[in-house]
Amino acid sequence: QVQLVESGGGLVQPGGSLRISCVVSGRIFGINDMGWYRQAPGKQRELVASITRDDTETYVDSVKGRFTISRDNAKKTMYLQMNSLKPEDTDVYYCNAKVLTISLVQKVVQNDYWGQGTQVTVSS
Repeated sequence: QVQLVESGGGLVQPGGSLRISCVVSGRIFGINDMGWYRQAPGKQRELVASITRDDTETYVDSVKGRFTISRDNAKKTMYLQMNSLKPEDTDVYYCNAKVLTISLVQKVVQNDYWGQGTQVTVSS
């Protein structure tokens, strides 16, 4: 069974930094695209940053130059380094991964998996 577990969220002052992590576990064949999303109460989930298997990165405009996404394929882990944090970055952050597994009929299949979310609060 595939699981994604985030960690590293918390409370930080404006201008501060935080790094959140997402570890993928389970019987997996591989991991394709991964991404970080965030969602505030009553709002739609927003893609913050994504990274392909060959480390091509994309960012939403509001975090460009402040956030850096990375991954360690050997550790099946993705990171989001968040610098110069602003109060408007306050949200629950979710990791997403397109995970390859072997089906019962021995075929490689890709499915979307989500973590449980980690709260990031930027406040003085």
